[in-house]
Amino acid sequence: MRETVITTSPRGLREDVLPYRLYQKAKRLGIWNPVDIDFSQDVKDWEESTPDARRRILRLVSMFQAGEEAVTLDLLPLIMTVAKEGRIEEEMFLTTFLFEEAKHTEFFRLFLNAVGADGDLSHFHAEPYRKVFYEILPSAMNRLVHDTSPEAIADASVVYNMFVEGVLAETGYYSFYQSLAKVGTFPGLLKGIDYLKRDESRHIAYGTFLLQRLICEKPSLYDHIQTKLAELAPLAMQINESGLSDADRSEPGYVEPSDIMAFTAKQLSLRLEKLARAKEKTIEELYKTSEEALGVI
Repeated sequence: MRETVITTSPRGLREDVLPYRLYQKAKRLGIWNPVDIDFSQDVKDWEESTPDARRRILRLVSMFQAGEEAVTLDLLPLIMTVAKEGRIEEEMFLTTFLFEEAKHTEFFRLFLNAVGADGDLSHFHAEPYRKVFYEILPSAMNRLVHDTSPEAIADASVVYNMFVEGVLAETGYYSFYQSLAKVGTFPGLLKGIDYLKRDESRHIAYGTFLLQRLICEKPSLYDHIQTKLAELAPLAMQINESGLSDADRSEPGYVEPSDIMAFTAKQLSLRLEKLARAKEKTIEELYKTSEEALGVI
């Protein structure tokens, strides 16, 4: 039974806190429609691409497609946990979060449909990728159904926000930009990636805030979070390796594997660096953190 209604109390809505500001930003910037993206040039670029180039694009898109589907399906336990805690401003933002993940899933499927890639693409999902998206992610998120301890919430956010979004997806964006933007191909795909990256910057910011809040409330959690991210780090490198193993230096848009690895390592370091800042702040200071300080585009 609900004992109080926050928004009719003197407290009302806290319009100054970060989650509410992210909610407002999502309403302004997150309302884009995947069906409005024009893939006509992408279809032409696809027809002119070599088999190796097509395989490279399909591998990356197939990982994004399955990843976006996974995060759409797996987010609900976190929303339920936040709702049960009565954190109305955070839940309001998370409604936009789920909406956007669903659109990301739609976007990649529309691209695949446009270029006629209607076969089974799961063979592009190497074992390290399957370990993350078929096992670790759903396990960490579904744990929240029966365990809402700070450690369980931290594990879920580390896997979802810090690792899947903040490391793997960011590396994927980098790969797309480096391989396609430099040669001027697939403008529709890149336009959608621009929208995704902007959406995900809000998602990662919320995850950073959530973990910082948990650390602020229980400082010993920082070591727990650091250990969890360190356990996941090798899987990021293994996923990179599986996708770069047959890269052809002669192909337009070739990206040096060492550049991809360095970018991933930088993202891992960046996530911890931002989380460590919670050790020196109060809860109220965290709520007042600017979007820009957390990398929101």
